[in-house]
Amino acid sequence: MAIFRAVPYSAEFRCFAGCPGSFPVTRPIYRCPKCDGLLEVVHDIEALRDRSGPSWMRLFDERYRVNAWPYGSGVWGKREWVMPQMPDDGIVSMYEGGTNLFWADRYGKQLGLADLWVKLCGNSHSGSFKDLGMTVLVSVVNQAIREGLKVKAIACASTGDTSASLAAYGAAAGLPVVVLLPRGKISTAQLVQPLAHGALVLGLDTDFDGCMEIVQRLAAEGTVYLANSMNPLRLEGQKTVGLEIVQQFDWQVPDWIILPSGNLGNASALHAGFRMMRELGIISRFPRLVVAQAENANPLYRAWNAGKRTVDAIQAKPTLATAIQIGNPVSAPRAVAALEAMNGIVEQASEEELCEAAARADRTGMYTCPHTAVGLAVLEKLVARGVIQREHKVVCVSTAAGLKFTEFKVRYHERGIEGVSSQKANPPVYLPADFGKVVDAIAKRFD
Repeated sequence: MAIFRAVPYSAEFRCFAGCPGSFPVTRPIYRCPKCDGLLEVVHDIEALRDRSGPSWMRLFDERYRVNAWPYGSGVWGKREWVMPQMPDDGIVSMYEGGTNLFWADRYGKQLGLADLWVKLCGNSHSGSFKDLGMTVLVSVVNQAIREGLKVKAIACASTGDTSASLAAYGAAAGLPVVVLLPRGKISTAQLVQPLAHGALVLGLDTDFDGCMEIVQRLAAEGTVYLANSMNPLRLEGQKTVGLEIVQQFDWQVPDWIILPSGNLGNASALHAGFRMMRELGIISRFPRLVVAQAENANPLYRAWNAGKRTVDAIQAKPTLATAIQIGNPVSAPRAVAALEAMNGIVEQASEEELCEAAARADRTGMYTCPHTAVGLAVLEKLVARGVIQREHKVVCVSTAAGLKFTEFKVRYHERGIEGVSSQKANPPVYLPADFGKVVDAIAKRFD
């Protein structure tokens, strides 16, 4: 086991738009004080070049999923590339990352693809990819509080998964958590998670964008520490998805990565991971990036396909993909930069398309959340148009566990979703306890 070396690696906040100046990552700052733009975490790449690309690969392989603190985490196994100043005893981790890359062979063959994979980020502690970013953010806040930071709580606006993750990591660290949720717009499982972890759960009569407006004001006044992906600490953990996909392919780059996205931080995070791998000699090219949006919440799709590079806010309509029902995505400038760098595409999926894609995938052994289904529906469109071709290696990122969205599955199979035909509905067959009727039911289905 390679031991962490106290070398002068460092990371700091800088303005994403390029304003001069830098800030320590433990400082509660969320926007550039000069231009009010987004911030990013910048690493000392020259210092990281003290190892060759193959040397970094060997180190990361040695640490992968080992039971040695904190390297068993898929995030902290790459700590020098994520948050190098963090001491072991300040890290708050629950073995996040290291999720399986599922070979979707049967589903892929139905689409005419020979090499389709689904990165199951929902196979994580709280059931979504948000854990990857939350371990970094809560660890840094934990360290900042040790150094004297005073806040009442860590807080986020959420459509469900962020609140679950923040509440879990906050509870593990013994830190108070406040979550602002749009009332009646998340699944029962997503609501129960922060309640169980002891967070103060505030259900507001608004949508995600309304919750976000309030939590940003609370953070600006110093009442809470902001845990949404406006805070670039989250993206540092989320970028390890890209590193891990390449590592799981024996350090080879796929041709395409399809990413369901609402607030758009994950697109930027993915690009950041691939950019570091290229700068540090692990890869020589990028995959093409596809950002998949729900048709009812598609501000990036509208802008990108109109040739615009500024994303205008919209009023998001209700969508079954509730976690990406966001009309004013905070990380839009970051996502646009990622798409430009990775020769990207933005496509959308209707409610009918995402429901039927989920059902088709489930019939091949998957159990997809509605957000992953947006990505799969977009995949199906791009294959049908010939953009993605049979020989391409494709990865679709699954953002959350399907078990968090049981109501979505039940409504589909009961044909209870308005405007959706439920072509593969499979309701239960209720019978008396009669052997002959059971035999008849089996014969009716399979003969």
